[in-house]
Amino acid sequence: MTERTYVGAIDQGTTGTRFMIFDHAGQVVANAYEKHEQIYPEPGWVEHDAVEIWENTKTVVGQALRESGLDPEQLAGLGITNQRETTLIWDEETGKPIYNALVWQDRRTTDRVEEIQADGKVEWIREKTGLECDAYFSATKAEWLLDNADPIKLERIRPNDVRDRAEAGELLMGTIDTWLIYKLTGNHITDVTNASRTMLYDIREMEWDHELLAEFDVPAELLPEVRPSSDDAYYGVTDDEGFLGAEVPVAGALGDQQAALFGQTCFDEGDAKNTYGTGSFFLMNTGDEPVASDHGLLTTVGFQRSGEPVQYALEGSIFVTGAAIEFLEDVELIDDAAETAELARSVDSTDGVYVVPAFTGLGAPHWDGRARGAIVGMTRGTRREHVVRATLESIAYQTRDVAEAMEADSGIEMGRLRVDGGAVKNNFLCQLQSDIIQTDIARPEVDETTALGSAYAAGLAVGYWDSVDELRDNWQVDRQFSARMDADEADRMYDRWDDAVERSLDWAEEE
Repeated sequence: MTERTYVGAIDQGTTGTRFMIFDHAGQVVANAYEKHEQIYPEPGWVEHDAVEIWENTKTVVGQALRESGLDPEQLAGLGITNQRETTLIWDEETGKPIYNALVWQDRRTTDRVEEIQADGKVEWIREKTGLECDAYFSATKAEWLLDNADPIKLERIRPNDVRDRAEAGELLMGTIDTWLIYKLTGNHITDVTNASRTMLYDIREMEWDHELLAEFDVPAELLPEVRPSSDDAYYGVTDDEGFLGAEVPVAGALGDQQAALFGQTCFDEGDAKNTYGTGSFFLMNTGDEPVASDHGLLTTVGFQRSGEPVQYALEGSIFVTGAAIEFLEDVELIDDAAETAELARSVDSTDGVYVVPAFTGLGAPHWDGRARGAIVGMTRGTRREHVVRATLESIAYQTRDVAEAMEADSGIEMGRLRVDGGAVKNNFLCQLQSDIIQTDIARPEVDETTALGSAYAAGLAVGYWDSVDELRDNWQVDRQFSARMDADEADRMYDRWDDAVERSLDWAEEE
């Protein structure tokens, strides 16, 4: 099956959509990318146009096939990986969203979350879902859409109430994987990893939780069917009369961070990876039993293959890392992300400056939705080089926050950490990360492990690969970084980071 056939992966991220084609060795054959608009209607609100995302998906799939000279029939299967938690609702009849998708970064439901916290329901939600009660997840986003989406957008002459139509089964809800599976196959499906991020799904019973649906007033009729991440029965096939012009099985889907865990071949208990994208996401495979966290981490579904037990993970979610570099561009401290390493190296230290990039609150282990960004320790002698270096250091410090919490919860001392994502091309950052957490950092040859993970999931399902051992054989180290900094110095710098974080907490409380 593998001769002159390949597996495709749609990687739908926060800032854009990528389509990659992989061969049997896990090497990239084709790669196409298209950015989409970030919509900010109000402070703290972040939206995407799901129709634009679908149009871009079709564009990049076509571009990658053309540029590689491949026919769609040469694709043995398609996998999907996606920005998680981002939520939309659409009309089943027209296929049109009733409102823009609410992005994972969106904070508009913070007040609703605080109501739930005041009602003492945080632990109840955590026990069922493994998640902290936060606006980050899909539940309050879906509730907001049902309460606030304009029914005129349903393009009916006399629109009924959105909730009435939802309860009648005329509307469909999903995260971005569900939207893409629906557009590709016509089926309303999500995978276990994406379901586990909605705050509506019981990760122990592995089913939609009716008590949570009642709490957030989300009709069960809205929800997709939940399937394994690598599904031998397929989610469906593309229409040979559709944009692709071929029947290709859509057989794998994982949320982006679980896809990276899979792509980094973290199949065994204790394996860990950190992905540096818009945010940073640190996951450790904890085996077939969920591990509860006492340190602000999330317990989540890592992945599931057809006919096999669910593999769970601990996750530390850091909201802003790569986005902190984008901020430096926005305020014109740098022209391009590639400048950061050279600027950071040009000074020996930050000269006491710390950047806390809490632009949309702080994730694990702090979970403060009202924290806001701060730059502390500046003097008249502070230069842009110090601020740039402090911004890179903030990425390393936030990772150590999570690493320490993870070791405490799991009882496993972390060995080598596998890293991926756009920022790991920065050797300065990788070395800095190793120094601050005092652990070896392994960067793989193929660093687009998010797309690779979804390709692996689909490929296993359709028989393109026979076993995970084949995937382990594909994984190769590009470069390993070992700590050069004295451990006492790393501890001193990290302790001061704690002081800086304290100054960012609860800042937006009066807004």
